[in-house]
Order: sequence, then structure tokens, then C-alpha cells
Amino acid sequence: MALPVFKTGEVEYLGLAGSIPVRLRHTCAKPTAYDRWVDRRRLVPRTDRVLEDPRLQAAVQRLGRDTVKQAVARAQSGVRSGDVDPDDVADVALAALPTSLSTARPVLNATGVVLHTNLGRAPLSPAAVEAVIDSAAYADVEYDLTTGRRARRGRGALAALAAAVPAAESVLVVNNGAAALVLATTALAAGREVVISRGEMVEIGDGFRLPELIASTGARLREVGTTNRTTVADYAAVIGPDTGCILKVHPSNFRLEGFTSAVDVSELARLGVPVVADIGSGLLAPDPLLPDEPDADTALRRGASIVTASGDKLLGGPQAGLVLGQADLVERLRRHPLARALRVDKLTLAALEATLRGPVSPTWRSLRIDPDELRTRSEALADGLRDAGVRAEVVASAGAVGGGGAPGLTLPGWAVALPESYAAPLRLGTPSVAGRVERGRCLLDLRCVPAGSDDAVLAAVLALQPNTPGV
Repeated sequence: MALPVFKTGEVEYLGLAGSIPVRLRHTCAKPTAYDRWVDRRRLVPRTDRVLEDPRLQAAVQRLGRDTVKQAVARAQSGVRSGDVDPDDVADVALAALPTSLSTARPVLNATGVVLHTNLGRAPLSPAAVEAVIDSAAYADVEYDLTTGRRARRGRGALAALAAAVPAAESVLVVNNGAAALVLATTALAAGREVVISRGEMVEIGDGFRLPELIASTGARLREVGTTNRTTVADYAAVIGPDTGCILKVHPSNFRLEGFTSAVDVSELARLGVPVVADIGSGLLAPDPLLPDEPDADTALRRGASIVTASGDKLLGGPQAGLVLGQADLVERLRRHPLARALRVDKLTLAALEATLRGPVSPTWRSLRIDPDELRTRSEALADGLRDAGVRAEVVASAGAVGGGGAPGLTLPGWAVALPESYAAPLRLGTPSVAGRVERGRCLLDLRCVPAGSDDAVLAAVLALQPNTPGV
């Protein structure tokens, strides 16, 4: 039986010439899989030696030792199978390492939908991102640095929110809009009745329906009116000692037209019971661009006791549930045991405060971008694609607010139209580009793409040429 002894570039082994032991030598550039005398397991470099590579040492600091060792182990397996050269183990392991430990991939939103729920709704502003990074380590989220004692949690974010809505006597922040609504109805009406119009019994997404959400709080729903018409008399007829609150819900993800009527918050406020107004989209003050969208400040001035909204929609901040209203009722919500389970972390508080105090958000800019600017950028992108042989044209594009905000409102703009076959490969590319498929075409609407990323969209399309199936 031959006994291999390996050296760089050559193999020595013992054999027999008849009955006489002899030393044989086989020389080659590098031992390869076809050498039947070579046991490839002996070619695998030791893990500790591979990990001494400075590049892998740096990766350990960024990604952790376990992740790097797993990549090395896979490269070592490649040596055993003959697919990886022993000298290339460190290079192969390094190339296989992830760029991040999170599986969430950044996406360039070329759909034309500003608040795309599947893409995380509002992108944070640079100021908010910086605030999150600053707060990622220890921070004075609940600590008074002057006295060294415990302080109110997130007091900076709460002060910024109160300043943004002058009509609010007090404010509270929980982890999302649905949580804000659940907390309000639980604290005000658990075991009692919540009066609501049948026309506002909405489904809020992913199969979650408002009646079921409210019923989970222990409150009983008392429906009034009809799907298309409800009057103040309908509410007044059922209000009594068992009424916990009136719930006024903005049907933000659909629009009812025709023979309709609804009751304004100001009329409901005169009925003598707390009115909870769920405005949904997070608009804090009136906006001429969105004349039909309710806002928190106006709802409170018209008599709403509590207003609930989302932070990651029109406000352009992180996911959060905003509670604004009368001081005694907000305090009642804050002291409710459920509030502890729904509270937000320091990163959300930091991002929210920076959004409220900082410059205009990416959401604000995307909603107001000049259509002429979009056309200019789209034409430049299309020219670059056509120069490379890609069939592209500039077409009119109707953007949307999305995220359950301003249903039916069209945002005029322009997009680059490609063959539909580009849509899936672009989503899977690097960077990932999400377009919109419409009438057999893949539309790349640059409304929500930062201007500095147009070249990245161009490169992503060109990277699909010419070997991508269907392209």
C-alpha cells in the first residue's frame, strides 16, 4: 500500500519493485484530483492556518468567528471534492462571506409607490439613520444625566411630537398604528361598547379586520348606520351608560363614492363620550397636496379625545404608533398594563425624534418631486440603456402614495419602460431593483430612487446582458 508524503509541487510515495522497496517521486505543478496516488484529505489546509489570513481576521471582527469558520469549512470541502485548489481556500472563503449578517436586502424602489408596505414603507432620512446609529450603544433613553436618576422614557421624541401637533395636550408612542388603536380601545372600553359606523369596518391588511382587532381587547362593537350612509342620529340612538367610546376610522385604503354620508368628528364630539379618531396615515397637519387626508391637529381641534396614527407613513419616520389627545386620557393609556407590552425601543425613539426635528423626509420629497425632473432623469437612463443595446423608452407613469394613504390620488410622472422579462431578474440582481409590471412592460419609475442612484439602476439593467434568461 503506498504511503503518500506531500511536498510543494511534488508527491513522494513508497512502493515495491518486485520485492524490493523503492522511493518513487511524481512531480507536477500542483497536485490534482486525477492523481490516483494523492489522498486529497491531506491537501486540505488546517483551519487555524487559513484563519490567520488578515482578510479573514478582519471578517471575524465584522461578521463573527462562527460565520467565517463556516465559510472556511465549505471551501475546505471543495478541496476534498477537487473543486477548490488548496492554495485558494482563503480566497474562496472570503468570496463566500455575506456582506451583512441580516438577510434583509436593500432595494431600489422603482415602483412609483412612495409608501410601499412590502418594501418597509417610509425610508428613513439620513438624519434619522444617524440618530439610530448614535443610539445603538448605551443611550440616555430612560436616564437623566444631570441627576443620575431615572427619567421619562423617550422624553425627547415625545416633546418633538407634542411640538409638531400643538392641539395635543399629551402624546404617547407605541410600536405601530394598530397597537395605538388597540391600546386606546382597551383602556377606554374593555368590557364596554365601542360605537362605530358600518362603513368604517375596514380590513387593515394581511387579513386583519378591525372588528376582530377590537373584539380582541374585550370591548363589544356596536355598529350603526349602513355601509354607505351614517348620520349623527345613528350614533346618538345607541349611546348610553355602557358606551366606552366612539371610534371614527378613516378608510384609508379605499374610497367610497356615490350616495354616501359620514359624520364629522366635530359632531361626534358633542355626544358626550370620548371620540377616538384613527386617522391612519400619520399626517400631523393639513397638507395642500393631500386635501382629503385627515390630519391629527385638525381632528383634535374639532373635538377628538384621542387620535391614533402610524409613524412610518406620511410622517416619513420609523414604524410607530402615535397617540395624541387629552392629557387625562393619554395618561390613562400610558398607565395601562398593556402599554408596557407595546412600548418602543430606543432606536425607534431616536429615529422618530430626528424625523420630527430634522429636514424634510425622503417621503416628503418623493411625493413632491417635479415631473419635469423625473422626465429628465428617465430620458438620461433610457439613453444610457439604448446606447448599450437595450430596448427602452420613456413613458408617462402614474405614481401612488401607497401605505393606505390618499387612495385614488395620482402622482403624475415618467418612467423607463423595458420588456416585462426584465422585472424578475432585476429584483434578484445586485443591487435589487423593484419595478412595476404594467401592460406587459417593466416600468422603472425613479420617483422614489435617490437621484444619486440612477447610475446604479443603469448598471443593474446592464448587468443582465446578455446571459440572463428571457432578457
